[in-house]
Amino acid sequence: MGTVFSFDVRGGDPAAVRAALDEAVAGLHRVNEVFSTYREDSQVSRMTRGELSVEECDPEVAEVLELGAEAERVSDGWFSMRYEGRLDPTGIVKGWAAERAARLIAGAGVSGVSVNGGGDVQLLGMPGPERPWRVGVSDPLRPGGLAAVVSAAGADELAVATSGTAERGAHIVDPRTGRSAVTDLVAVTVVAPRLTWADCWATAAFAMGSREGLAWLESLPDVEALLITAGDEVRCTGGLASRLG
Repeated sequence: MGTVFSFDVRGGDPAAVRAALDEAVAGLHRVNEVFSTYREDSQVSRMTRGELSVEECDPEVAEVLELGAEAERVSDGWFSMRYEGRLDPTGIVKGWAAERAARLIAGAGVSGVSVNGGGDVQLLGMPGPERPWRVGVSDPLRPGGLAAVVSAAGADELAVATSGTAERGAHIVDPRTGRSAVTDLVAVTVVAPRLTWADCWATAAFAMGSREGLAWLESLPDVEALLITAGDEVRCTGGLASRLG
């Protein structure tokens, strides 16, 4: 998926944890084989060329396409699985894959797990007694600095996802024009229970711009967000403060 995944696992039987980690890593490699738009032999590439139907692909393909369709519906089309007229589910695959890996490891009886996929994080459980997970949000205008620290206190599951231009430049596409999204934003960080959705919502809100994006994020249940503009203005949803610490 063109990025680095890391795992932080607390508690559990070492042998069971090792087996779960091996399965999770193998699963991530399989996701890349199935969904990569850069591989000619991936199922998504073959399906785009008409060589495979959805029914002939792994069941996960239909699952991801259904989730992507839901993201398109909720975002009124600001999140899209199409690029230059071709199917491209990569905008949802990374978050979904990282969340799935975290849940697989959690099933091994651990007390807590954090899976970080390219800076987007799924948190489950706790790292220790009375110790919540904490995630630093990079400041896009001050390399090496933090814009905020998100705490998972009181939550059995929490995800943090950021979309913006600091790391990869203007890579987010406005689905209504097919060109790079031109907005006043440099970063949108979304906090939600599931990384599948947090990642989608951050991408969609960035494409919308700060005013429309903030209003839309405020309307979503169990979602908080931090938006930073190119002018160094910080905007956030009303309940974000309860997730900082």
